[in-house]
Amino acid sequence: MAGYRIVLTALATFFFASVAATADPVSEFYTGPGKTIKIIIRDTGGSNYDLLSRLLARHMGEHIPGHPTIVAVNMPGGGGIVASNYLASVAPRDGTILSIVGQGLVADQALGLSPQLQGDLRMFNWIGNVDRSNQMLVVWHTSPTRTIEDATKRETTVGATGGGEASASVQYPAFYNHVLGTKFKIILGYAGGPQINLAMERGEVEGRGTNTYASYLATTPRYLRDKLIVPLVQIGVEREPALASVPLLLDLKTTPENRPLMEFISKASTVGRPLATTPGVPPERVAALRRAFDEAVKDPAFIADAAIQKLEINSTSGEILAQLVNDIINTPADVRRRVALAIKPGESLYRK
Repeated sequence: MAGYRIVLTALATFFFASVAATADPVSEFYTGPGKTIKIIIRDTGGSNYDLLSRLLARHMGEHIPGHPTIVAVNMPGGGGIVASNYLASVAPRDGTILSIVGQGLVADQALGLSPQLQGDLRMFNWIGNVDRSNQMLVVWHTSPTRTIEDATKRETTVGATGGGEASASVQYPAFYNHVLGTKFKIILGYAGGPQINLAMERGEVEGRGTNTYASYLATTPRYLRDKLIVPLVQIGVEREPALASVPLLLDLKTTPENRPLMEFISKASTVGRPLATTPGVPPERVAALRRAFDEAVKDPAFIADAAIQKLEINSTSGEILAQLVNDIINTPADVRRRVALAIKPGESLYRK
């Protein structure tokens, strides 16, 4: 009898050891108590960041081992710096916090533009890029400026948000002025993109300093459909398929010393809507989150949901995104210094 019990004990030990060996620690973690994932939204409700984050919250959990619930939490402020600082310094480092980081923050760190930015974005665990839609400089269809070359010959007014040089809507046209020799007159003070659009329609300004193709497609599709705007240039590493005739910034002629500046701006533009989790997350959870993202953006239910909301999805993997972030921040110091000077408006800065 004693021998029988020994055999049973040995079999039981072997069985439970086998189960333990085959159990998925990632699934066990995400099905444990209090393991709800939060996706931190750097913007207010209704913005592109908000809509994309909530789209991910509805679908990505189905592809994460353990199928955790994902809850969306708005944390606006500082152009995305508040949310980024939360990930860098406050949030638990266990894979339960996600956030679409502000598009401009990678370039901000590289150029030293935001001293209030905490941590190092290279230490974030990048999960995937939801959308890398190109930035566009456009003019209203009534403007005499029809090409970027025209803009080097005549002063062309473009609307911009905010009250200073921190806005991308200021930085892009300022960059064109310094690097391409354009004569954009930057009109500051508009509350946001819709106000700049209205100003174009009213004739207050001729164009808009920058906005993505995806944003126009989602918010004002008639601008594209009815050719109410004329794109002068698009910024990215490859052309938008629907904008095949619009030159890339990289297509334009420049001096050899300015070519690295154009490459920096073009790479920075493709950061798009980058999804990250905190530093310090165990590698197996990062890998699981990356797989879940890759699967979610290909899920028919996700694609259909995005289409209903007119959200453009042009994703890249977490591995590619991480390399892009590193490349931008590790750009040679001299190039970064010159880019930082080129995006300052200088004499081109005017107030509304």
